[in-house]
Amino acid sequence: MMKKEELIKKWLDHDLSSEEQRVFEQLDEFEQLKKIDNGLKSIDAPEFNAKDEFSKLQLGEKHVKPNGMKLLNSVIRIAAVVVLGVSIFYYVINSDTKILTEIAQQSSIVLPDNSTVKLNASSSISYNKWFWDSNRDISLEGEAFFKVAKGKKFNVITEDGIVSVLGTEFNVKQRDGIFDVTCFEGKVAVEHNNTSLTLSPGMSFTIIDGKQVAKKNDTSRQPTWLWGESQFSSVPLKYVLMELESQYNVEVDHQGIDTSRLFSGSFSNKNLELALKSISIPLNLNYEIKGNTIILARE
Repeated sequence: MMKKEELIKKWLDHDLSSEEQRVFEQLDEFEQLKKIDNGLKSIDAPEFNAKDEFSKLQLGEKHVKPNGMKLLNSVIRIAAVVVLGVSIFYYVINSDTKILTEIAQQSSIVLPDNSTVKLNASSSISYNKWFWDSNRDISLEGEAFFKVAKGKKFNVITEDGIVSVLGTEFNVKQRDGIFDVTCFEGKVAVEHNNTSLTLSPGMSFTIIDGKQVAKKNDTSRQPTWLWGESQFSSVPLKYVLMELESQYNVEVDHQGIDTSRLFSGSFSNKNLELALKSISIPLNLNYEIKGNTIILARE
């Protein structure tokens, strides 16, 4: 797929094909760029006033020379193009790159400093690649595993807290009601509300429904979702089911089920039947699959 910057350049050159135009109009920046373009087109409006002013500068000449008028119009057009180009340039370098995954999709991203991000299903990150060398800030919604190259401070910003490192490996999960940070290598600084702490390898910081949850040290080297398994330790069932919906294109009907019950265990992200058995058997539940709906019921 053509890069965003190339699409914008071709748009400026009025050189987009019909398919490229369709892709261009789906860019997050499209509406703003269109507003800038429409606004700058108004620069042509003062042309009739410009003619009057040009006439006054002829020091007594009764008529404006045609060549002079053409020159003035050319200058106005060039100025408009320059202003438009500069505006778009500053808009582009100040806009963030956003990457998102859909249900049952994962993605690997290499950042400008060769740090890597593995994005779990139904998640997104955004960052500014133009100023990355001086500002390694990345916004996260969902879950991601980071391998950070050594350098200036690297900040992962979520709605629930900020995770800061210099160079390390760690996992951050921020979904509705859950904020979880696990350090796998190096040290990780976590800020949440008025709490600040540093995690060493194997340590986690977990908030569920606004309360901090104690967790045992994790001796693994990476989060289990990287190899296709979602793991939980004393997590309310409702969050387990939410993760199931993120990993599969399904909706879980759990009416009549106590979803505040705690679940410890894991389920496969690659086999729905196996995943449902892993959840339902320990909790003495039955399940039925109807299209994209999973119906849970007590035995």
